[in-house]
Formats: sequence, structure tokens, C-alpha cells
Amino acid sequence: MKFPRSSGVLLHVTSLPGGHGIGDLGSSAHEFVEFLAEAKQSLWQVLPPGPTGYGDSPYQCFSAFAGNPMLLDMEDLAARGLLDRRDLAGAPENSATTSFQEVQRFKWPLIERAAHNFAGHKDSGYARFCAHHAHWLDDFVLFMAAKDVHGGLPFWHWESDLAERKPEALARWKESLGGRAGMHRFAQWMFFEQFAKLRRACHERNIRLMGDVPIYAAADSADVWSGRNLFLLRDSGEPAWQAGVPPDYYSETGQLWGNPIYDWTEMERRGYAWWIERFRSTFEMFDAVRVDHFRGFYDYWRVPAGETTAVNGEWAPGPRDKLFEAVGRELGDLTILAENLGEITSEVEAFRRRLGFPGMAVLQFAFGRDRQARDFRPHNYPQDIVAYTGTHDNDTTAGWWTSTGGDSTRTAAEIGDERRYALEYLAADGQEIHWSFIRALMASVASTVIFPAQDLLGLGSEARMNMPSTFGRNWKWRLNAGALDSAVASRLSRLVECYERVAPIAASFSD
Repeated sequence: MKFPRSSGVLLHVTSLPGGHGIGDLGSSAHEFVEFLAEAKQSLWQVLPPGPTGYGDSPYQCFSAFAGNPMLLDMEDLAARGLLDRRDLAGAPENSATTSFQEVQRFKWPLIERAAHNFAGHKDSGYARFCAHHAHWLDDFVLFMAAKDVHGGLPFWHWESDLAERKPEALARWKESLGGRAGMHRFAQWMFFEQFAKLRRACHERNIRLMGDVPIYAAADSADVWSGRNLFLLRDSGEPAWQAGVPPDYYSETGQLWGNPIYDWTEMERRGYAWWIERFRSTFEMFDAVRVDHFRGFYDYWRVPAGETTAVNGEWAPGPRDKLFEAVGRELGDLTILAENLGEITSEVEAFRRRLGFPGMAVLQFAFGRDRQARDFRPHNYPQDIVAYTGTHDNDTTAGWWTSTGGDSTRTAAEIGDERRYALEYLAADGQEIHWSFIRALMASVASTVIFPAQDLLGLGSEARMNMPSTFGRNWKWRLNAGALDSAVASRLSRLVECYERVAPIAASFSD
């Protein structure tokens, strides 16, 4: 199924209420599914669910394939008899933000204890999981075990024989780290078991799950360590080039992400096998996928190692059609949303249309000086588009509306102009600007519309999920328990009915 006329909500798992200091795959996730069903929503979009590394960002993960053990429902482990419920005492206090370090200090010892209690048990599901995911799992668990005993250091600071994956070193470390690697293997099994249960709950209510694929792998990741010849690296294993985007009217120095650049020549020589497996694994978890920084597949900005800004970079051609043709031949027609925000050329848009992937529109950008503003106004939408009030990288709609300016992106005068235009365009009084935004998208011809959970509640800038190019404050926001209540569900469901966004019942879902 592609993107039917429907609506959905963007909420990352970490932002759910309840759990033990962080949103997880347990009861609060299933309660959120019930809210979506009551509100007649057809889609739940989440951010990448991988094990986070640098800055706790879901876009900088230790693996492009693994799940984040911090999302495990510890109550489920207790119900399975792998933990005593008394073990759950002393959990981090549930608050409006996540303290990732506190969560890790609490959960890792419990996961290790549960893995120890599981050891020796024979479970056919565990054996099937290990066999099915062996193509990434074996390298990942060894990578994580090695990071544990090296104090979390990047792999290029390990012993050179291990960093370079010399066969005799791998054999030696596999033997010495077998127990710790087994703990990480167990954690992955539990993650995928719990995630599959959540996905089944969604499907039972005709709700699709949409994931997110970052274009780049993190520099310090199992993917780069185990596939060094697929990336442009120095002899040490550090990136020879860094990914990012060039300077624009939002940033005078651009954005420098630090991810290594792919060796696209080697990728092509191998038939894009790594990407085929990445998409295969992703679609085993999700029904639809947003591909982040889609333009990087057409051409990408690369910055030499050692640079501290993205200014001194250069454009280089990406794999373009060849990659997606290879993926399509192997996996068939996939439900992909191309993130086409920012500096997008006509060639990139022609590339996207050629592949048949819908693009995105963000209503917050429709009323100002953004170069895509005209295309983001609902009366200009094509039907084949997915429209958002905002994304995880934007301020909330209420925060955007009440902003006073003074930053590098919008002056006070520009904010005033935007507000006047938005009020006239939406025929609104500004009292509930978030609901004016939601109604405008619901009424549009866009095939699918998606709202961050924060916008359903009219939350301000304190609920912003991420501010690009900043560090330390991001990814921490959490939803208050009970905030998305029946009143919100009723208001949303009435708009679904009014604007005929009740998605057809799927004939089948592939789990």
C-alpha cells in the first residue's frame, strides 16, 4: 500500500510517557496506539529506533540495523520471569525530559541480569532470530562488546589488530568477549520481539508504522567497522571526508555532520548489497519509510576531514537511479517518502519523481522567505505529497507562532510578515494556530498529512525535539501521561471524517 488519503501522528518512542525514565515499547506505546485508533489515525511515524551514540541522536546510531535496548519494556522482562519485579525499584524518575545517562545506568545492569537468567534456555524463537539477522547481528554484538571493554572509545582507538579486523584478532576477541556479546545479542532479540508485538497491535487497528532511514551511517558504528571498504576512510578508520550541507540562508557555515562518505564505486561494484539489506531489514519492521536527506543520493556535499565547518566542501555525484533500481529489482515496489527539504534543485526533484517517491511539504515554511514556500502552501500541493505542520527538526507550531525572532533564521520584521500572511491565508484569529494548521492540512489534497504530537496539544518551544547544529538539549522531550485524551482524539477524528481521511482497511499487513 502506498500513501492513501489519510492522516497520522509523529511521535518518537522515547517521547512516550511512563516507562522507566524514557518512553519504551511497553504499555504506554500500546496506549498510544489506542489513542490513534480512537482519533481515526492511520499512521504512526517514529524516528530511527537504533542504539544512539553521539549526542543521543537517533540519527547517529551504533548500527543501521540494530534496535535501541534503552527502549526495552522492563516490565515485560519481569513478566517473562527474567527479572524480579523488585529489580525495577530505583528507576529514574519520569519527568518532562529524558536523562539518557540515568536511563542507561539503570537499564544496562538489568538487561545483563535478564540475559544471564536467560542463558542456557532453549528458545526456538531466539535461534530463528539469530540466524535471520546474522548478516549484521554477529558483527554488531562483537562491536558493542568491544566498545564496553574499551570504555566506549571509537573503534579507531582500539588495538590496531581489532580495529582493522584481522582474522586472528577477531577470533581471539570473539572468544574472550563471548559472554558480553551474548548479552547484547539477547537485548536485540528482546527489542525485536517487543517491537513486533507493537506492530501487530498497530495492524489490528489498521494503523501503519512509518520509520526513518538516515542516509549516512555514524562514523563510530558497527557498519563502518565491519564494512570499512564501503566508506572513504583514513588508514586509522576515521572518516577521510565528512558529510554535511553547505552554507545557506539558515546557516553561514552550513551543517557539518561528521558522518563518513560512502565509497559509491565500491557499493556499485557489490551491487549495492549493503543498501538492499538495509532496506530489507527496515521494511521488515515498518510499513512505510521516510528517507532522510534524499538529495544526497543524487549529489552530496563532502567536506575534508579536519574541517570544523561545512564551508570548504564540494558537491559530488551520488549513485542516483542505479541504487534504487538495484533495490527495486531485489525488493519490489517500496513505500518510500523522500525528504526533499532545504536546497533542492530541479534535477533532484526530477530524480525523485522519476522514482515515483512522494516528497514533503512543511506548513511552517509556507508563509516566509523559504525558497520552497510557494510549494508548501496547500493550494499548490499535488496529490502525491506528504504534508506536515512541522517535523522533529522544527519548532512546534505554537513555538513558531509565538517566537520573537533574534536568531539567524527569522528577524522580528519577518515574523510579523509571516503572521499577517498566515492569518489571512488560514482565515484564522491566531487563538489556536496549531488547530488552524491541522485543519488546513486535513482539507488539502495531499495524500497523507502528519502532525507532531506536540501540535495536537499546542505545546510551545519547550517541547521542541531537535534544533539542528546544536548539542546537549535535543531529543529529550517527553509527553505527559494522559495529555492525549479522548477530547483530543474526538477533535481529531471529526476532522478525519469531515475531510474524508479514513484510510481503506488494508487487505493484509506483512509482519
